[in-house]
Amino acid sequence: MSIAYVLPLLLRRKLKKPLGILIRGSFEATAREFKQIVEKEKPPSIVSVGDTVSKNLVENGISPNLLIVDNRVMRRDIAPVPLNADVEKHVKNPSGTITFEALNAIKEALETGYKTKIVVDGEEDLLALCAIFYAPENSFVVYGQPHEGMVVVKATKQKKEEVARILKAMEVAKG
Repeated sequence: MSIAYVLPLLLRRKLKKPLGILIRGSFEATAREFKQIVEKEKPPSIVSVGDTVSKNLVENGISPNLLIVDNRVMRRDIAPVPLNADVEKHVKNPSGTITFEALNAIKEALETGYKTKIVVDGEEDLLALCAIFYAPENSFVVYGQPHEGMVVVKATKQKKEEVARILKAMEVAKG
């Protein structure tokens, strides 16, 4: 397992802030609001990162093209979320890192167009950055904001550039 990026302490605080629009409220309320945004904007792709947000979207009739989960919620193991996908991949991605394996799985999933579920052994949080970077322009990447709601990031050219700067600022592991 080869690590591409390691999250430095200086970036941790910055990444706790939402990268996109924070939709506050209950699971039902956030899903309803997101559904309206999807119907209005018709994004080419939807990516969900995290077990709770993925389960919430699917249960409320929204079918992401790519789901990234780790079978954990708030650092506690949970039963796998039943999410239908054409392809299921398993990758290793330790906490605070982005591995080449995870990064390539996301890139490949978004290129093939198959509905894909990536199950992460480790932690999936930082993989939202890769999803934003590799998603087709104007796609939505959605992730949970603990105790607040969900964050919707539109993968615009400007947002991709911002993510590229964040990734560049992360320590590239020597190995």
